[in-house]
Amino acid sequence: MTDSASDTTYRAILMAGRGLTPAPDLLQGLAGANYVVYSVAAKADLLMATRACAMDLIIVTTQAIAEADLQLCHTLQRHPQTRLVPIIVISHDQDPASRLQAFAIGAVDYISPTLPVAEIVARIGIQTSHYRQMQSLQRQTQRAMSVGTSLPLLADLQRALRRQTELLQAQNQQLQREMQEREQAQQALRLEQQKSEQLLLNILPRAIVEQLKQLQGSLAERFDDVTILFADIVNFTPIAAQTSPLDLVNWLNQIFSEFDRLAERYQLEKIKTIGDAYMVVGGLPLPMENHVEAVMEMALAMQTAAARIARTDGQDFQLRIGINTGAVVAGVIGIKKFSYDLWGDAVNIASRMEAQGTPGKIQVTEATYQRVKHCYEFAQVGQVMVKGRGYLTTYQYVGRR
Repeated sequence: MTDSASDTTYRAILMAGRGLTPAPDLLQGLAGANYVVYSVAAKADLLMATRACAMDLIIVTTQAIAEADLQLCHTLQRHPQTRLVPIIVISHDQDPASRLQAFAIGAVDYISPTLPVAEIVARIGIQTSHYRQMQSLQRQTQRAMSVGTSLPLLADLQRALRRQTELLQAQNQQLQREMQEREQAQQALRLEQQKSEQLLLNILPRAIVEQLKQLQGSLAERFDDVTILFADIVNFTPIAAQTSPLDLVNWLNQIFSEFDRLAERYQLEKIKTIGDAYMVVGGLPLPMENHVEAVMEMALAMQTAAARIARTDGQDFQLRIGINTGAVVAGVIGIKKFSYDLWGDAVNIASRMEAQGTPGKIQVTEATYQRVKHCYEFAQVGQVMVKGRGYLTTYQYVGRR
């Protein structure tokens, strides 16, 4: 074959696939760059195709690097007709150990299919160009030897071949360094994304964070059946007046951190703290069949925690707890310092249950009472005036049944 014949416009690529079908845009990009792609699936077909047509490059495509892929690369490296043909691995498996294995048994590049098509085609072009240049130099050397060309010319050709080989090795090393740098950058990006997501999860429920990430639908939603709990510390104002600001904040942090752990234990959603008040809800943003019982159990656990946590002066303190069940609207509003919050009559009534409750007691509405009266004993307290709703019958928790 002449040198001009070796520099034909079209270059041949043999693509061996195992579980990963090349994307149509990649095949289109290769065709646009004057590549002819021959696809095979079986190992026997691969070796037969290399005997039928001179290839400029072999691409091994796979979802995840397996022993079969490594054996295939090893076979190609030992086969007389393919041992010099460059091999590129295209795989979703970006584990550094898998990439090193592929390089160790002869692959010249390892490419993620998620890279831009233009970059993949460019990296393929580097390998096919170097391969053709090496083939051309080898043919010139063989011609020189066959016609008895002088030894100086032969030496020049051999030096040129060595330089080309060294250049190819240097570019391969550069590609590997770039891949490692890209992997490090991607890992750093993933770490920062995880930090950002964790920060959001400290502010918003996971379901709302996922909705924000996907930008799906409104960030306000109606929930017809939830249970809201308000709790505050009895006589907090005089306690605050007798305590240094730093000690007061540390004490509140101890109390509310324990309440946060209880909310997580009972799979409830903490909404916010307002001064010395704590607000939690059951039944949203994800539905929960037993949300009324879960909120009652948390209320009892909060009382137990309050009895265990002493004030900064060593004195005991009490909670006033109010609970209501009903419909609310929940969501995120605003564009700065946003938070997840609830709105509706059910929220206002729950707040009123707490505000007009008895220290150390759990006060619930008729709606909540009817849902859990089979599990707990209650005593009817009387009626509480709620603005816009009139007088409502309320109950105080007495004990378990």
